[in-house]
Amino acid sequence: METLPTDPSADPNRAQNEDQGIDKRLKALLVKLTLDEKVQLLTGRDFWTTWPMEKIGLRPVLVSDGPSGVRGEVWDERQPSMNFPSATAISSSWDPAIADRLGAASAVEARRKGVDVVLGPTINLHRSPLGGRHFEAFSEDPVLTAELAAAYVAGVQRNGVGATPKHYVANDSETDRFTVDVLVDERSLRELYLLAFEKAIVESRAWLVMSAYNSINGATATENELLETPLNSEWGFDGVVISDWTAVRSINSARHSQDLVMPGPEGPWGEALVAAVKAGEVEERSVDRKVLRILQLAARVGALQGFDAVGLQEAEVEDPIAFAREASAAGTVMVKNDGVLPLDPTAVKTVAVIGHNARYARTQGGGSATVVPEKIVTPLAGIREVFGADKVTYSVGAVVQEGIAELPLDRLQNPETEDPGMRVRFLDAQGTELFAEDRRATALVWFGGNAPIEASSMIEFHTIFTPDETGTIRLGFSTVGNGRIFVDDVLRHEEHIVPVGTDLGAAFLAPPSASVEIQTTAGVPLDVRVELDTDDRTGPLSNALSITIGTESDDSDPDTLIDEAVQAAQAADIAIIVVGTNSRVESEGYDRTTLELPGLQDRLVHAVAAANPRTIVIVNSGSPVLLPWRDEVAATLISYFGGQEFGHALTDILTGTIEPGGRLPTTWPATQEDLPVINVTPAADGTLTYDEGIHIGYRAWLKASTTPAYEFGYGLGYTEWTLDSAEAAPEATPGTTVPLMVTLTNTGNRRGKNLVQVYAEKQGSTVDRPVRWLVASSPVWAEPGETISAVLNFPTRLLAYWDNEWTYEPGDYTLRIGTSVTQLPLATTVRLA
Repeated sequence: METLPTDPSADPNRAQNEDQGIDKRLKALLVKLTLDEKVQLLTGRDFWTTWPMEKIGLRPVLVSDGPSGVRGEVWDERQPSMNFPSATAISSSWDPAIADRLGAASAVEARRKGVDVVLGPTINLHRSPLGGRHFEAFSEDPVLTAELAAAYVAGVQRNGVGATPKHYVANDSETDRFTVDVLVDERSLRELYLLAFEKAIVESRAWLVMSAYNSINGATATENELLETPLNSEWGFDGVVISDWTAVRSINSARHSQDLVMPGPEGPWGEALVAAVKAGEVEERSVDRKVLRILQLAARVGALQGFDAVGLQEAEVEDPIAFAREASAAGTVMVKNDGVLPLDPTAVKTVAVIGHNARYARTQGGGSATVVPEKIVTPLAGIREVFGADKVTYSVGAVVQEGIAELPLDRLQNPETEDPGMRVRFLDAQGTELFAEDRRATALVWFGGNAPIEASSMIEFHTIFTPDETGTIRLGFSTVGNGRIFVDDVLRHEEHIVPVGTDLGAAFLAPPSASVEIQTTAGVPLDVRVELDTDDRTGPLSNALSITIGTESDDSDPDTLIDEAVQAAQAADIAIIVVGTNSRVESEGYDRTTLELPGLQDRLVHAVAAANPRTIVIVNSGSPVLLPWRDEVAATLISYFGGQEFGHALTDILTGTIEPGGRLPTTWPATQEDLPVINVTPAADGTLTYDEGIHIGYRAWLKASTTPAYEFGYGLGYTEWTLDSAEAAPEATPGTTVPLMVTLTNTGNRRGKNLVQVYAEKQGSTVDRPVRWLVASSPVWAEPGETISAVLNFPTRLLAYWDNEWTYEPGDYTLRIGTSVTQLPLATTVRLA
């Protein structure tokens, strides 16, 4: 796929068609702008806002990271955000209504924070489970991804906020993400990676799309023909293509359908683009096309005088905490239950809660989408609340944390205000204070805002820390640069920390750490001061900073930790273990190298399961991990990153207050060696070849005839069902929609949820096809003994394959209907004319 020599706006037919769709008032505003002013609008003003232009009534447009919450302009615990469940949890609901409500709730959060555009949803595919940002995307299947993405976009924009499907396109792993060139054939690109985006553009009419860092078939995403075809020319996209941060690298991208460069104010366009236009190297109509789209976005979000914002004037508001709890439960997948669940709290005498993640739960993945919630309900807190604190014991069992964990706020005192927290001072080379903040956390990020990081020579972090235990702690900091730790005004450690690897995101958001042993006495305060030198900061993140000050975990005696957990399990009626990943395992900026749980968690589960046959395991990871003990435990729940109401949602499920509503949107392997598609590492020449073609996810598993631990679509509930019948029209024509009626009965004794899934097969196809592929799905609910009928509609386009165009192969297609990719008891046939 070759780079376009000129911007597609040079095509007079396309320019004429676009003119017809642009408000004449916007064109009148464009005429008022000079070339310099127009070009200025095409690069951000700073990290998060676009340029205002007072003379045409344009205010800045504020964008903010999502998609599982909206951070706002600053990363600040003093301005907390709702932390909704991760995308993998949302997708496990298989419920577009949940995704729509998440979008609407995110828009409400955005409007509360003055945000105009949410940078989400992330709809890249789970091509390999090693993908580090897996938790932020929906599924391995393009149809399921497309359904949920379109619903999310519709929910956001209905409330008057722009949504931004990202990262366009084939940005499915993190290794060398700035430079990797993804080589993917046209058919796979169309049938998988582009299909995941299409519905959000064509049906939900997304107002923005984010272009990715990577190259696709030799051209970077910001200089790629794919920005025009199919995005604009076939799908009718009329919004703004915003770059991923620092993804635009040259003037050449201005000749393509790349509209907005972020962040600003520096960038490769600016004066260079003005000069290129004047020299005739870039057509001014290319600039005009981009400006008109930015003005149209501003009009849609209410940032342009004289234009009414699109969407509801009064936002649709539901209780965000109640929704977060409901969504977490809806996306929790029960993959095993020998009858131990649900639990009756009145009948359970003692519960042994075990696991690092039970007390320090991961509610979200790491990276740019991270938000700071006001409060997190952990599994331990939720279980104590429902079962009674006096009936619940806690054991850490195995250390999961890597690096520095922040100090608890209730043990901190700001030496300036005497309130809980920390004093942060920005100093120049002479030690003069330039700026100061009183913070309520010791894990801090500045990425935007007013802090003069680049102008300072040193930053001082000062707090009074009162430990609650007597012994030895490892006190330290996690950041990049030269830092010093003082305790009671004595220098205890100095270290220069350098980033690992070349990825700016990983270096910024998950930097290495340094620590020193400190002796503590319970109740005796320590004056803790950390100094960080900042006078040599350069590059795109020179005015950004992340640092965590706190403690490293003590993993010096792992056998004792496991023994203590086993003893607690032996003494309890029920043992509940929460296992999971940590911030060094699943985060933006790097991929995983293994699917094993970190630390000694597997050994812990084996030991506890042997000690108590009523052992329940909660898997707190955003993406697949290996579960070698899965046959030894009584029940297993995959909860993903469950958001800030994780603990409440979990106890709702454990006690049967609510159904475990999830079904797997991604295949979970039994061993890493079984994975049919795993590679995320580019070759020496920087290319990553998608040589598996159209066979990813369950398609690849079926082709390899390998049995995973848990298959695509799988999940259990608390009731039983029968699938009774399926009926579809016997014939269909290309371009139409096929209705399929499925009848099923809840044969159990309680209300429950099931998920009807429809897969197509084409025997004797003349082209390479998957063994079967998803074409429709629908969650259904029924009362005990109730028989219900669900109508599922799917477009015949999903039966077509790509051969320079969507091509329909006539003949019979078998539709298989069931509750997972292999549990398909019903079948019917549709003949495509």
